[in-house]
Amino acid sequence: MKIRVAVAAAVAASLSGCFHHAPTTRPSSATTSPSPPKKSQPQPGRYADENDSTPSGPPPDLSKIPEPVPKNEPKSQYGNKSPYDVLGETYKVLPSCGGYVERGLASWYGNKFHGYMTSNFEKYDMYAYTAANKVLPLPCYVRVTNLENGKSAIVRVNDRGPFAPNRIVDLSYVAAVKLGVWPKGTAMVEVHSIDPDHPERQPLPARENVVAGAPPKTPKPALYLQVGAFADASNAERAASQVRAAKLGDVRIVESTVNGKSLRRVRLGPLRDADEADRLAPKLRSLGLGEPRVAVD
Repeated sequence: MKIRVAVAAAVAASLSGCFHHAPTTRPSSATTSPSPPKKSQPQPGRYADENDSTPSGPPPDLSKIPEPVPKNEPKSQYGNKSPYDVLGETYKVLPSCGGYVERGLASWYGNKFHGYMTSNFEKYDMYAYTAANKVLPLPCYVRVTNLENGKSAIVRVNDRGPFAPNRIVDLSYVAAVKLGVWPKGTAMVEVHSIDPDHPERQPLPARENVVAGAPPKTPKPALYLQVGAFADASNAERAASQVRAAKLGDVRIVESTVNGKSLRRVRLGPLRDADEADRLAPKLRSLGLGEPRVAVD
């Protein structure tokens, strides 16, 4: 089930949030053209459907839907408030899309939200190549690549979310189908911004330079929960020992260099899938080591 965070009317003038869980594929009884949401209305009753779903009727031929062509657009009047708060967390919107690249877990959203307003007050269209992101300015064009199968697509970011833990991008239904995120529900992805003036240019992949002696990179992406990054080796070892004592799984310290500085990242994994990451994250959080985050290598 996916849940949208209801935002008070005053805040909704600049932000509306989405909080997504794993999707359901149960048929929907909603009409295909629901009325716009009442921004001041509390979560119950805000949407016609209680649960998210795939299209309620025969979808169009998804193979004929084109990806957007990146172009320079002014920032939206709505949806770019910074900082903003959702579910007790504070997020800062980046000043520009340029140079953004991040690896993590993608999810998707569909029929429940079809026709309702996105954060920048456009109507969400699950048959358009769009996406939600917590920190990119709206609108923004990015290429999303599924690291598990190599498929990629260009999407236009026009919404905020996903605010479920350990997710970095929420894809429209058509984008999720093309990338193979649907029907699985989640996938390890890399998201990087596109410069409309130079669409052929790409930021460097979201990988770090591993120092000598560290384990080599695996050819296939692996999923971890990162407990923290430490400049001091003894602090990293103390954190790793605490996680090992909890017997949650394999714990490793990965040494890397960032901007010429050595860091030791304490990670739990590799994990089987997003469900295991979701199950273990609260247990790591209870150890008092801060908020764990998903890492994909």
